[in-house]
Amino acid sequence: MRAIRVHQFGDPSVLRLEEVPTPEAGAGQVQIRVQAAGVNPVDTYIRNGRYGALPTPPFIPGSDGAGTIAGLGAGVTRWKVGDRVFFHGTTLGGPYGAYAEVAVCDQDTVYRLPAKMGFAEGAALGVPYATAYQALMVKARPKPNEIVLVHGASGGVGTAALQLARWKGLRVIGTAGSPDGLELVKANGAHLAVSHKEALYVDQIREAADHGRGPDIILEMLANVNLDQDLDLVARGGRIVVIGSRGRTEIDPRKIMAKDASIFGVFLWNQSNEELAAIYADLTAGVEQGALVPVIGQEFPLAEASRAHDAVLAPGAYGKIVLVP
Repeated sequence: MRAIRVHQFGDPSVLRLEEVPTPEAGAGQVQIRVQAAGVNPVDTYIRNGRYGALPTPPFIPGSDGAGTIAGLGAGVTRWKVGDRVFFHGTTLGGPYGAYAEVAVCDQDTVYRLPAKMGFAEGAALGVPYATAYQALMVKARPKPNEIVLVHGASGGVGTAALQLARWKGLRVIGTAGSPDGLELVKANGAHLAVSHKEALYVDQIREAADHGRGPDIILEMLANVNLDQDLDLVARGGRIVVIGSRGRTEIDPRKIMAKDASIFGVFLWNQSNEELAAIYADLTAGVEQGALVPVIGQEFPLAEASRAHDAVLAPGAYGKIVLVP
């Protein structure tokens, strides 16, 4: 089969398209013919070796995707060949990651793809929607009618968070950095869309959030840039959830004390299979109700994985990026 492999950590040029043996499903595993593989910012951090947990090269990147069951290992009873599924089961990349024509996953990390969803949309559920759910519903624990600010709301996790917050009855503010991104933020449920490139955008958010009280919850995609400012902005007793960061930052801890605020981090791979199954069950319900509709921004052929990695970190994020083997 064809697959992308990384032999050494580095820039996108280390993503090589190669012919490799097709993996077979072992006991308790399923073999999946991949129709779409998710491209996430975390994939780029792993590729360049700057992440908290790393696979050993050579490895096939990609932890989430969608496709059809092609083979069953011993002891697998819950799936049959031909089932349409999405998966979040190739943990942090590995010998048989999602950037390939065929992937192998443990049967408990595979989920039924809702009938109304295509494979590209299914590939968006694995990491982006589960991350948004973990950040908002598990960490921040919103109360009815609270105000949520989604920083970087036009990307894959951002659009998921907007839809999820509206579905759960919250008031939503989203930021983006381009006109198209702002339109996307509005289209996906934000009551207010604000350009983070405007000089006084923080004042706009503060005024919109109960006339200066500030948002109750901030979902932060770029903590190295925004975290200290978030502490100025968040409401008293508010919660900031760090979803993404591309470097170190400096904050004033007295701001946390003065606001009686909380800062949480999200690392999806810390969740057990049982916890993830509960998250995906609720997300599937949202999909079936029409409340959650993944936005696919770009599709790249497998051979252009390096371009996809450039695109997922480029300014002006717009929806989810997927690879199509």
